[in-house]
Amino acid sequence: MKGGALAVRQGKQTEDSSGVHAFVATLEWLIIAFATTLVFIVFEMQAYTIPTGSMADTLKGAHFRLRCEQCGYRYDYDFLPHHYRLPRNVTPGVNVPVLPAGHRCPSCGYRHRMTAEPRAVTKGDRIFVLKCIYQFFEPRRWDVVVFKNPLDPRENYIKRLIAGPRETVEIIDGDIYIDGEIQRKPQRVQEELWMPVYDNDYQPVNPKAGNFNNGVWRQPFMKQPGSAWDVSAAGPTVFALDAAGDQMHALVYDTRSGNDFRATYAYDNPGYYSRMPICSDLMVRFDVERTDAPAGVGAALTKYGVEYRGWVQDGRTLRIERVHPNGLVEELATRSVGERDAAAVGGFQFANVDHVLRLQWAGCQLEYDLGVGAGGSGSPEEVMPRLAILGTGRFRLFHVGVFRDIHYIEIAADDGRPILRAGEGRPFTLGDDEFFVLGDNSPASLDARWWDADGVGNRGEQYRMGTVPRDYLVGKAFFVYWPGPYKPFNDSVLARIMERNRITRFLKIFLNVPAVDGIKLIDGGTREG
Repeated sequence: MKGGALAVRQGKQTEDSSGVHAFVATLEWLIIAFATTLVFIVFEMQAYTIPTGSMADTLKGAHFRLRCEQCGYRYDYDFLPHHYRLPRNVTPGVNVPVLPAGHRCPSCGYRHRMTAEPRAVTKGDRIFVLKCIYQFFEPRRWDVVVFKNPLDPRENYIKRLIAGPRETVEIIDGDIYIDGEIQRKPQRVQEELWMPVYDNDYQPVNPKAGNFNNGVWRQPFMKQPGSAWDVSAAGPTVFALDAAGDQMHALVYDTRSGNDFRATYAYDNPGYYSRMPICSDLMVRFDVERTDAPAGVGAALTKYGVEYRGWVQDGRTLRIERVHPNGLVEELATRSVGERDAAAVGGFQFANVDHVLRLQWAGCQLEYDLGVGAGGSGSPEEVMPRLAILGTGRFRLFHVGVFRDIHYIEIAADDGRPILRAGEGRPFTLGDDEFFVLGDNSPASLDARWWDADGVGNRGEQYRMGTVPRDYLVGKAFFVYWPGPYKPFNDSVLARIMERNRITRFLKIFLNVPAVDGIKLIDGGTREG
């Protein structure tokens, strides 16, 4: 009995000992995991909240999430604290409604007056930033970077990196030139920076209501005399062509009735729109449903008075052309596509951007380089471009959309002041360990173009005006992990009730569901770009 009791006690001691060891091992693992996470956050990654709209629409500060009451198009509009007598970078409670000022739909052009219906303010995007990455890798052009504000190192700024050490930067007609050559954006960055001009899928419910760009609204795509186009073949969002022979039929975008091609931002005050420069880097896209009969479909874009065409013949041949003033058509590039790519339904896209003509059809792409020099597309002039959809034969178009490129402005929208550096004819050369940064929301970004004082160093030294020193680079923004809260939850009746009660206000955080369509990687430079 004694021996048996001793064995039981020894077994229990062994179990107790193994339990203690398991607990200690778990505790050690938790401590290591916590320490690793802490080191990772402190030295490798940090979370930031975007405070302002200087990088919109790529990254948004506090803003209103709006939907056009006429056409239903969704867009965001800047929240400016000083309009509501609030200190800088301060927003009201997430569910405290305020009145957004007047704004304009970026698609149908309807001008919304200051509404009597309060709106909830959506907080700025929350992002992850890779810290210390630039201690091991050289920053790349088009990276979105976080850095210490040279004028006040206590603040962190976020902009897009445009130029680096010993480079000469010049802004010409909204484009970036480095050492005299235009800088093309990597394709994923370009996709992020296309700005909407018109989306035909969104039609006003009351086009005669007035308060559009030209009073009443009418379809901005207009038939040329003698054209066989039908702009309401199966409702107002479908265009159709039914024509015999090889005669080309044109459907021209009218900038007098639709939004024009000025460098406007739905995110900004529409009071400045008329002062914005004209952007001539454009893109048109649509889906094509063809019949069995041979058909040709294309688009025409003009830049500085010169017309360029992207053309797809019967879904099998891609062609880029230049039309001379005398009407002579010059073929610039061509390619054939396989039978698989010549499907009955295809996606068409034609763009003139950064001196490159780019034609896409059903997953295939054809490009033509107009040259990297400032005169590659001709002499810059302030003339409104012409955009047209072209066709022969029989087919229907869906999801027609018009877009413009980002346009870095050289004149202040509010008072007409020119930028202080890097404007056309005034190139700015960077020194060793100096960088030049710009905001994507060009009219509303206090960046290297505008800084009017030398930078302040940590030990009393000064940095050259208009530059970001290398040691002020914090890291690269790479991921939006928590965009603004999803409004149906965040702006619900329940949320408003919880906001009023001190006890339930904390629990309201569980209603802040992120808008999942805003969770994304932040595209930047590539080794090629």
